Amino acid sequence: MAASLFDPPADEPALGPAGGPLADRMRPRTLDEVVGQDELVGPEGFLRRAVADDRLPSLVFWGPPGCGKTTLARILAAETRARFVPFSAVTSGIKEVRQVMVDAARLRRAQGRRTLLFVDEIHRFNKAQQDAFLPYVESGDIVLIGATTENPSFELNAALLSRCRVLVLEPLSIADLAAIQGRALEDRERGLAALGVEVPAAGRAAISQLASGDARKALNLLELVVADAAGRGEAAVDVDRIAGVAQRKVLLYDKAGEEHFNLISALHKSLRESDPDAAVYWLARMLAAGEDGGYLARRLVRFASEDVGLAAPQALGLALSAWDAFARLGPPEGELALAQCCVYLALAPKSNAVYRAYGAARRAVQERPAEPVPRALRNAPTRLLRELDYGAGYVYAHDTEEGVGGLECLPEALAGERFYAPKGEGFEAELNARLERFHELRARARKARRDEPKT
Repeated sequence: MAASLFDPPADEPALGPAGGPLADRMRPRTLDEVVGQDELVGPEGFLRRAVADDRLPSLVFWGPPGCGKTTLARILAAETRARFVPFSAVTSGIKEVRQVMVDAARLRRAQGRRTLLFVDEIHRFNKAQQDAFLPYVESGDIVLIGATTENPSFELNAALLSRCRVLVLEPLSIADLAAIQGRALEDRERGLAALGVEVPAAGRAAISQLASGDARKALNLLELVVADAAGRGEAAVDVDRIAGVAQRKVLLYDKAGEEHFNLISALHKSLRESDPDAAVYWLARMLAAGEDGGYLARRLVRFASEDVGLAAPQALGLALSAWDAFARLGPPEGELALAQCCVYLALAPKSNAVYRAYGAARRAVQERPAEPVPRALRNAPTRLLRELDYGAGYVYAHDTEEGVGGLECLPEALAGERFYAPKGEGFEAELNARLERFHELRARARKARRDEPKT
């Protein structure tokens, strides 16, 4: 059960226990010490402004493990002089929730001091438990900060979500994790400097890659590696030793460098070449090296439109479903959805006709004058516009036997231009036949209208 707010623990949250694991000892104590999340804690970041203005709302931190959710909550409590009460959705029920809320309200009335209630894994609460927070959040008795690795849109009820601001925390970059390690290696009081072990830049990059955006993982592995080296009497650590301690292969991969673009290019071109074996290999290679699955999902969605297109219209829906599955499950379970999508896209019929059509249309828009809309297509809601021939000659397609009115829908300067040219692969073979039929029907309808006797 969560402790009462009137129990004797210290007023200020502990931001770095002296004897704990390195990840706890090196936990940032101020916003200035936070590495990463610049959009939130930078000079113009939302959290920094909220602290400066002393107007901290209830929040939901949504982000992967090790990105700083708990740390930020503790810092916000310290910098706003709020009572910090940690609360776990894993071990507490609705009875404990209500007791903490009552204690918070009593403390605010007695001392005029706000309480910051930090709820880890808030998505694990059911609807009734979440509803128990509502009156206390509304009354201002507590500032609620919930932390979740799951999409709040799916996991939190609408009433609670509407009373909180959702802040998205990103996985820490390779550079961020390397900087965090560097700080730990240089810190003699809380860090590892006293052990006298050097971890060169290549080693810190390898640890960062293995940590996959998680600062806690990076610092835990750094602590193991340095302790191992110190125990052996070694003054430095190399990449092979890191791989041995981690029991994982360190893959050459820089998310922001050349290898990143080489690998994503290999994935995309393997899909285009209809080679599922190569596509799955490059997907697995990137995921194993720490690539963000969400980034890969976006690339698969792009491929579904750019390279498969209407040859297999269901490809786009499958790619979006794979992205959603990965977002819900996360790694490693969600990776299978991406692999399934890869195999489907590789074996699907291919067409870039929509991609080429849109590109041609964009060039026409950029390179040619903004031609007027044909009069027959103009909106004519008033008598004046009708007198100016807006809508004149419009034929309602549904009223015709063939389903087309024979209208020229492009501006006069572009009349007859064809942007979309199906390749005839998969479903596009049927679309090609339809397209030609509609072209023929419109031409016939125009001829019939021209041949009508003038009255």
